[in-house]
Amino acid sequence: MTQTRPPARLTRRHATLALLGAAAGCGVQTKDKAMAKDDADPATIPDYDKWQLPNEEWKKRLSPEAYAVLRKEATERPGTSALNNEKRGGVFSCAGCGFDLFKSDHKFESGTGWPSFWDFIPGAIGTKTDFKLIVPRTEYHCARCGGHQGHVFKDGPAPTGLRYCNNGVALTFKPA
Repeated sequence: MTQTRPPARLTRRHATLALLGAAAGCGVQTKDKAMAKDDADPATIPDYDKWQLPNEEWKKRLSPEAYAVLRKEATERPGTSALNNEKRGGVFSCAGCGFDLFKSDHKFESGTGWPSFWDFIPGAIGTKTDFKLIVPRTEYHCARCGGHQGHVFKDGPAPTGLRYCNNGVALTFKPA
């Protein structure tokens, strides 16, 4: 005699995880207004159209590590960027297109192993919510080329209370 199992029950937890997974797989993006105070209008960004490149062109222009972070939203290992120790005055720019993102006086030591900032240059970044770790996080990227920079968290210093945790390979530094 063959035994049959009762049908599996879909719990709330399973339903929630399935919905989050589906949303992540479908590329659903939402905005966190507290952190996305200044998503830029492409019409206001210099050379915006010039930097809308196909992936094959990005592969030619970037190192494999920079390509993985900027175009595929990878994360570099903590403590590997020389920019962690950069203390000079200047500007931190996107390593993909050179667009200025952060002023050096907004940088702080977060103890995370990644360059961290408490604010960005107005109009320099865009944000979206990602669900890659199931828990929603706010991802931010260069407003000009769309290159992934890192994630923003609500555990930074005054006056914003935010920590823009950046991949060092996604940045270059221009001394003042």
